Amino acid sequence: MDSGFVAVLMGSDSDLPVMQACLDVLGGFDIAYEVRISSAHRTPEATRSYVEEADSRGCQVFIAAAGMAAHLAGAVAAASCKPVIGVPMDVSLNGLDALLSTVQMPGGIPVASVAIGKAGAKNAAYLAAQIMSIADPALAGRVRADRQASADAVLEKNQALQDKLRGA
Repeated sequence: MDSGFVAVLMGSDSDLPVMQACLDVLGGFDIAYEVRISSAHRTPEATRSYVEEADSRGCQVFIAAAGMAAHLAGAVAAASCKPVIGVPMDVSLNGLDALLSTVQMPGGIPVASVAIGKAGAKNAAYLAAQIMSIADPALAGRVRADRQASADAVLEKNQALQDKLRGA
């Protein structure tokens, strides 16, 4: 099933090293994605234009990463009714300013928010995959398999620890 794609927007090219974790997760699930640098403040018209155009081409989920004032996710949410996931970046104030800007959206224009930085970048991709898997049984199977592989890895690490502690 063609599930569309995820649009990943970053406020700056300096966000790419952190957001690469997002792209890696999306790629691991065979989810198509596009990546753009766009600014809610410096290029508001271009941001809106891209969001509307991506929306019309089948974008299913938007992921927006930004630091400081972090209004990129809000600008995207204002231009689309598709799910928007905000990734606060640690640019200043340990990312708390970006986190608060991302989560404090006015009622009626929701933005899902994930953790600050790399963990958030990964979780944004996992959340996008879960959202898209609602309408894509094959993707749902890949998400479940990934979750099971993660659980198996923890169990294996625990077993290795137990063996080491017993001197085995």
